[in-house]
Amino acid sequence: MLKHRGFPGRLPGTDFQFIIRRASTKGITPLIARERFRDRRPPDRRADAGFMKALWDHFGDQPFERGNLDAGRLSWLFGREVVAVDDPFDPESYESLLVIDVDVARRSFPEAFEG
Repeated sequence: MLKHRGFPGRLPGTDFQFIIRRASTKGITPLIARERFRDRRPPDRRADAGFMKALWDHFGDQPFERGNLDAGRLSWLFGREVVAVDDPFDPESYESLLVIDVDVARRSFPEAFEG
């Protein structure tokens, strides 16, 4: 499992995790496209925006390996702002390649692309 050095471990000042420390010995958590509803709590929305900003700052528009990125946090963006590069895509592989769909991400999280 690739460890993304320099990637923030969590949203500052919260317990919203962005990365995992070690590979799972019981099975890899698959990436799934989770539905984001309009009534999500503001802290959850801030965590999504913070994670999107961290992805953009770290990878930009280049493909990246899933590696040690938290599957739960990534699943909130997967299938919309973050899409699979591999075809066929293996949702249970730490080596799966992903990329930010910049147009969709800018519409969803404009604050992540400021500055």
